[in-house]
Amino acid sequence: MIFLSLVQLFLASINSPKKIAAFRLLPIGKVLIYVFIFVTILSILSFIQFTTGLKDDSSSIVGLLDYVEDMEWILYPFAFIIQFIMSTLLIFIRISILAYVGMLILKGWKRRGDYRHVWRTTAFAYTVPTLISIALLFSGLSDGWITLITTMVCVIYLSLALKYYPKK
Repeated sequence: MIFLSLVQLFLASINSPKKIAAFRLLPIGKVLIYVFIFVTILSILSFIQFTTGLKDDSSSIVGLLDYVEDMEWILYPFAFIIQFIMSTLLIFIRISILAYVGMLILKGWKRRGDYRHVWRTTAFAYTVPTLISIALLFSGLSDGWITLITTMVCVIYLSLALKYYPKK
């Protein structure tokens, strides 16, 4: 299981809660690489939305579009770096909070598990919600609704995976 490729991890994270539960035993480095791939994808898509949205929004403000066009060479690299940092921060916070919810679920179901194991499970359970958020990113749905939908889907996936944790 240690030598699983990222593609195998991705496919198993989509359709196998039992394997998601087993991924709690993976080394943290493999889990972090997996999470950072999603962070990078989300950052790139958010950056694309930012650049296209900035041109659409700024065309109605006289002079701003000319100013932005003159500053593109410095604006876009910093915007991407800030997008990446913010995406990283938000995803890690969401995974950590949902892992705490997972710990509460484990306690309610009287199952054994450490927070670090639940965190790793949550990181893989967050795959489908990430894909849903990518799909909804361009739908025009508000960020609040996207967050609510993805959180609920993640809790469902996490619950399905946590039922494979050992009983006390």
